[in-house]
Amino acid sequence: MDLVIGIILLITYFLLIYYAARGGNLMIGFLGMGVVWTALCIIGGKLSWDNAMVNIFQGGPESWGPTAVNVIFGSWFGRVLVDTGIAKKLIRSVTELGGDNPLIVTILLSIVTGIIFTSTFGAGAVVAIGVIVLPILMSLGVSKPLAVTSYLMSVGSGMYINTVLFSQMQAIFPDMVYGGSYLRWAFPAMAIQLILVAFMLGYNMRPKKRRRRAWALQIADNIEEEKDIPALSLITPIIPTTLSIAFGWLTIPAFIVGALFGLAVTGNFPSFKAASRIISSTFYDGVVDVASLLGFLFVLPIFNRISGVAAPFFEPILGGVLPTTTLGLVIAFIIIAPSGLFRGPLTIFGAGAATVGVINAIGTFPTPYLFTLMYVPTIAMNLSQCPTQSWNMWALNHSKVSVKDFLRTGLVWTWLITAINLVLVYFIFG
Repeated sequence: MDLVIGIILLITYFLLIYYAARGGNLMIGFLGMGVVWTALCIIGGKLSWDNAMVNIFQGGPESWGPTAVNVIFGSWFGRVLVDTGIAKKLIRSVTELGGDNPLIVTILLSIVTGIIFTSTFGAGAVVAIGVIVLPILMSLGVSKPLAVTSYLMSVGSGMYINTVLFSQMQAIFPDMVYGGSYLRWAFPAMAIQLILVAFMLGYNMRPKKRRRRAWALQIADNIEEEKDIPALSLITPIIPTTLSIAFGWLTIPAFIVGALFGLAVTGNFPSFKAASRIISSTFYDGVVDVASLLGFLFVLPIFNRISGVAAPFFEPILGGVLPTTTLGLVIAFIIIAPSGLFRGPLTIFGAGAATVGVINAIGTFPTPYLFTLMYVPTIAMNLSQCPTQSWNMWALNHSKVSVKDFLRTGLVWTWLITAINLVLVYFIFG
């Protein structure tokens, strides 16, 4: 019986991968998988219906409540950076700093984008900053596919440090702690991705282009004129991350201080009434930016919990097939890294949660190792390169870049980033 159920579970797992790759609604896909796997576990005697109600369907979403709050406050902070004009002023300042050299300007923009997204999260922030950065890159003579690819990979680089994304992953790895050995890995991982972005830009910009002075760059017509805000406001993007890392602050207080600081120094608190209005409006917009993500992530813990219950069914099938050592898994992940694309088995925002359950069924691995093992392709392949990721899809449509050109420009580089950072995972956690 266990063997038959294990085979059925694997079949449904591959059906989920196919469904996700075809652009299916992941919230519905994981909810369906949760129901089917629960039924199979009940049939196999691993679970009772009462237990399923309490621990799977009720306890799963409830357990994700703290993470949802972190996501909302992170998105609010991103909305503050955009609506106050801080993000635009920072990007403008960096562009002027780069002078007349297009390559230097593009690399500096990539670094600043990565820094912004160490604390900012949400499709709304990616879109709002993208409509500033992308026209600048294109006005420098950077091709559309390269501009889109470098911008999105720069966004992804900041996610290694981003506490909001980290909190989402904690829904699957509740024992993982932000800080310590994790940050000793995360900062080099971010640097590696940015360095590879710089190499990609240098490689693709080899032919000499007509240089344009930074002061002559034209911003898209639909962007309002830059607000007159003080230079002090430019430290706002790093405030939450600094408070979290240097002073051990928790995520939400750090975001509140960062957001209030940004609003205050940009003159948005002339009166109590005005302050109340701007805080409420930016918070509302921040929640809207991540509304669909919240729906998906409330359903995901249902599947995470049932995959743990179902793990023993995989042992008879996969016990002698998949690598059971940390080095073996790293090598396997490097080889199949592109399966992190199109919501495949190497991204948590696809079928990756099921992959974690399968891996746990074949061996016992340290939590930091397994966390970072899944984190690398989730960031480098999915968030930075996958056309099905919401903000990537926006960038392609906005810039009129085809999926083919997007993948042809960046896939080799994101694969290389994945490989290097996975090797780093092995040496630090393996």
